[in-house]
Amino acid sequence: HVQLVESGGGSVQAGGSLRLSCEISGLDVSNNCLAWFRQAPGHEREGVARIVSAGALTTYPDSQKGRIAISQDTAENILYLEMINLKPDDSAMYYCAAAPSWECSWRASEYKIWGQGTQVTVS
Repeated sequence: HVQLVESGGGSVQAGGSLRLSCEISGLDVSNNCLAWFRQAPGHEREGVARIVSAGALTTYPDSQKGRIAISQDTAENILYLEMINLKPDDSAMYYCAAAPSWECSWRASEYKIWGQGTQVTVS
């Protein structure tokens, strides 16, 4: 039974930071691409970070470089997303997701396994 469970969201003031966690069970993370997506009301789900090859390769969209870092604790099977200098536009539901490593992309449709999400609100 594959399960992704996010935590760590909350309310933070602009300029603050948060670390989101995603506990992964029932999945061989070494063969999967793991990603963080976010979705704000009225907006499409967008990828903000992804990691593959058990942490060997990380990728960020240009808009997020420098403010976001994805990492993976392979021993504990936990995926992290560190965010700094948060802005109100970062407010969204944040999801972790998994896809086969050969389908690693920014397309949400490629990811078949999703967590329930954790809310981030920046004011």
